[in-house]
Amino acid sequence: MKKLHSLLERIATALEASVAPPAPVFDWSVQTAAVWRVEQGQGALIPIVADSPVSLSDLVGIEAQRGRVVANTRQFLAGLPANNVLMWGARGTGKSSLVRALLQDYAAQGLRLVQVDREDLIQMPYILDALSAQPWRFIIYCDDLSFEEDDVSYKRLKSALDGALSRTPDHVLLYATSNRRHLLPEAAADNLQAEWVQGELHPGDAIEEKISLSDRFGEWIGFYPFDQPTFLRAAQHWVEVLGQRYAVSLEWDEALQLEAIRFAQGRGVRNGRVAQQFARYWVGQTLLKREE
Repeated sequence: MKKLHSLLERIATALEASVAPPAPVFDWSVQTAAVWRVEQGQGALIPIVADSPVSLSDLVGIEAQRGRVVANTRQFLAGLPANNVLMWGARGTGKSSLVRALLQDYAAQGLRLVQVDREDLIQMPYILDALSAQPWRFIIYCDDLSFEEDDVSYKRLKSALDGALSRTPDHVLLYATSNRRHLLPEAAADNLQAEWVQGELHPGDAIEEKISLSDRFGEWIGFYPFDQPTFLRAAQHWVEVLGQRYAVSLEWDEALQLEAIRFAQGRGVRNGRVAQQFARYWVGQTLLKREE
């Protein structure tokens, strides 16, 4: 009898461990951002702090891209027609920072952000259900979105964006960032399926399948590496921002510009991220020397 009782206790303990913990009570009037987290097959909205040190005005060098994203977001917040947005291109050029800065500037106008990892996109119907009855305007945010050849979760995303019988709610949009324009890997062999029909080029099925996901985004916005003048302008901005934050005055002269150029050359790339990293390096080094 004791053995049976011990066995039943172990079974009960195992069952309790297999059940996902209850989701926390979520109040969107207090929380402005959440992450969709999946544990043991069950997904739930988990509140997160999304305070960003970067504002929209800090995004130097991507003014045109910023303008398009802000305009689309303002349309969305006003209840006007707006598009899902795919921000693609070079790393470190401010794609993710732009999304976080949107929340900082427009949370007071009802904007809310839900971050979803790529592998959890298969739960998109449940995510939309969790947001359907809310009065806020939601951006579902997917960072560094891309799929491998054998990954089928993109099909669920395609249906959620456009094509499913149940329509995506008007108060939900998807903003995604990626280094790829077409999100799926492309092979040279895919082009062999293309054919000419009465003087028109018709892509093969493989190409059509791979670009059909990107086509669901009404806005394609490209981000590119900075040229040297743009990089120096971004570096100067961040040196001034950090100088004000730490109450130190730094003259942006030719010598400091050369230091910024050398820093970028050492990284092998010029972008907004490297400009900010240079400012941290230079301001930090300057303040440390003054304390010694």
